[in-house]
Amino acid sequence: MTKSYQEIRQKLRGSICPVITPFKANHEIDFEKQSELIEFQLANGTHGISVTGTSGEPSSLTTEERVQVMENAMKTVNGRVPFAPGTGSVNHDETMYLTKKAEEMGADAAMVIVPYYNKPNQLALYKHFKTVADSVEIPIIIYNIPGRTAQNMEVSTMARLVKDCPNIVGVKEANKDFEHVNRVMLNCGRDFLLYSGIELLCYPMLAIGGAGSISATANVEPRKVADMHNAWEQGDIKKAQDLHYELMNLNDVLFKDTNPAPSKAALGMMGKINPTLRLPMDLPSKELQDEIRETLKQYNIETPNTI
Repeated sequence: MTKSYQEIRQKLRGSICPVITPFKANHEIDFEKQSELIEFQLANGTHGISVTGTSGEPSSLTTEERVQVMENAMKTVNGRVPFAPGTGSVNHDETMYLTKKAEEMGADAAMVIVPYYNKPNQLALYKHFKTVADSVEIPIIIYNIPGRTAQNMEVSTMARLVKDCPNIVGVKEANKDFEHVNRVMLNCGRDFLLYSGIELLCYPMLAIGGAGSISATANVEPRKVADMHNAWEQGDIKKAQDLHYELMNLNDVLFKDTNPAPSKAALGMMGKINPTLRLPMDLPSKELQDEIRETLKQYNIETPNTI
């Protein structure tokens, strides 16, 4: 293992926020707001930044827009915390292109999703990820989210990739099968970076040796999400558990519609963004928006704006 891979195993831990992509009312990307959101994260203790993952609406962006979002985020972060953008796509060549772009701009790692919609078999998944990993030296984090890709990367496939590709250093598991994630750690190695992408499993995954979480909830309540990880690292198990349960109501309401629609609605209420999504995505129903607003008030989060 090279020094850089050892370093990333130490650096890329805790709450890595998958920052949403803000749009203006005319649906153009609002880069100024994106920078403000990243500053909001860093001011509230977030340990790392990611963009253009699920929360960043990558399917609604052109390839070049994804590069622009990555570049603006990289410039804003400016080395203050690790930066790991999402570079995966349903298209193999696009994934290769975006991952190389992430490497060229100096990102700390690239997060590559299991391709969605086309449901490749396990051998095809192996070939896809190995080809991408072999084409770059940047550390790769697999993004396994079977609820949105309709395909689960099996533990045996992941373990084979980790064995054959030194730069595959971790996985974001948005996987409700907790037996699966335990077996990931057993078969990929205890130093493999396991991140939770399921909000209610962020704390439990720490207990089995996880490195942290990449949680959409951090967009709205970054301080509490970061503090849960801080408490765990400091050995304050009671505080970490308390924060886990304290966040549950917010986690629940932010996933009553497809991510990132509820988070964007919440950030709009908070006055952080113009709460715009590109079709085919749209804001939640008025009823859910009312519930989101009431939940934010329960967390003493100011909601000066109506949407």
